[in-house]
Amino acid sequence: MQWNTSADFAPLVLFVGAGHRRRIVRTLRDAAEVLMTDWPFEDGEEYVAAVKACADAVMGLAGMNELRELLLSAAREAGMGVLTVIPDGGKTTAEMAA
Repeated sequence: MQWNTSADFAPLVLFVGAGHRRRIVRTLRDAAEVLMTDWPFEDGEEYVAAVKACADAVMGLAGMNELRELLLSAAREAGMGVLTVIPDGGKTTAEMAA
């Protein structure tokens, strides 16, 4: 798996911490970093599922779409703001997910 390749990952913008700092997640490396260094807590069920999916993606056992969906679920669980851009037949639309 390519750590810094964004071709298979539709970008997410996560708003983390008390100051709602923006973290843009475009790659597997970005996802791993935000889960390991910026997440507000480490005991949520959705968070654990996202970490497992990230590890599985590193090993080539899971796809980026699965990781992205679990990352969104974990962000909702944590009460984080999320901005997603979802490609739709050549068009892009913004959606607030939190």
